[in-house]
Amino acid sequence: MAHTNKDLRIIRKEFESISEKFPDKIRLGNNFVDDFIFENSEAADIPINALRVIFNIVSIIGNSQFRPADRPHQLSLFDEEFETDNNTFASIKIRNNKISPSGSTKQVIAAYEFLTKFKMGWYKSENSKGKEIKTFGGLITLPSYDVRGYTTFLISSYWLKKLMVIPEYNYVLYNLVYNIRNNKHVIFAIWLSKIPPMGTSVKLSTLNKKFGLNYKTANDFCFKFLKPARINLNKHNNLSFNFKCDKDLITIYPYDSSKQVINEATKFSKEQLKVRRRLNYFKERYGLEEGEMVQFFYHYRNIAQTRDLIENAFLEFVQTNRMLKKKSTDYQGFPFLNEIQNIIKKNYAKTKMGELFPNGYPVII
Repeated sequence: MAHTNKDLRIIRKEFESISEKFPDKIRLGNNFVDDFIFENSEAADIPINALRVIFNIVSIIGNSQFRPADRPHQLSLFDEEFETDNNTFASIKIRNNKISPSGSTKQVIAAYEFLTKFKMGWYKSENSKGKEIKTFGGLITLPSYDVRGYTTFLISSYWLKKLMVIPEYNYVLYNLVYNIRNNKHVIFAIWLSKIPPMGTSVKLSTLNKKFGLNYKTANDFCFKFLKPARINLNKHNNLSFNFKCDKDLITIYPYDSSKQVINEATKFSKEQLKVRRRLNYFKERYGLEEGEMVQFFYHYRNIAQTRDLIENAFLEFVQTNRMLKKKSTDYQGFPFLNEIQNIIKKNYAKTKMGELFPNGYPVII
């Protein structure tokens, strides 16, 4: 029933990378992301090398991608080429070192085996004339080493359409799968690209299920999964995020991290030098490590209004400790930031904005 006979497969088109240059970013269609990576709102545990295969497929076919609303004629051409017969495929060729930069044949084979078996089955689609087209297989079929250093494989019209015809899509950096080795962090970045700018709030149980995790508390999820993911995305992605948790509810706010890189690449103004000196003071006096305190440092550097709130909270923190005849430096690292966060939250609640939006206070940890 699996149709191993090549004669039953019709190959309509061949894709391969003409140049060694690859784009800075690729377009992932939401239909593909929802059906292949997040079926039933749950993320598949796709290995990092298999994700590299997917990113390279999208990169190679990138010039052929289109939105049907912009190019309706292109959709008709796709139907004529790929959706007139059952078991119609495109052939794609990728360099093996794009899948395993270390040159491991074992890693390349494992990646293609995963994508051949993953979601293998019969798929049906309907073309513009109402004809039902059937295809059997996974995302890729019949990987083979036809040319030394390359792997050639087939991709069915069903999955090719989801990758090429993209009514809605989001950009993702191509190098993400090379700079980040944790596959769940890459998959989280793909999900993050679909989050609205105002953010989203999700229950711990939902996030555990979505990403195949098993954290017992929202705090554990935030600091054992989200915090390392954010450090990775701050370094390697143009989109990162802030987060906060309230009981079992986790709120995630995406933001453009590329602006942070631009600021650091420019010459420092007097204000920036002042901010740097102040952050160095906090780091040395209260045992803060920038890699561990990303959110605090980001807010203090880039959001003047939050910086003022932090300074006011810090002044109150020092005065309170003096009244209690305690040393403020007894609080080091996260305990220090927790104290500042609590004061910010308390002061915010007294404001008009605090009455209208009780959870709208800045989150610095």
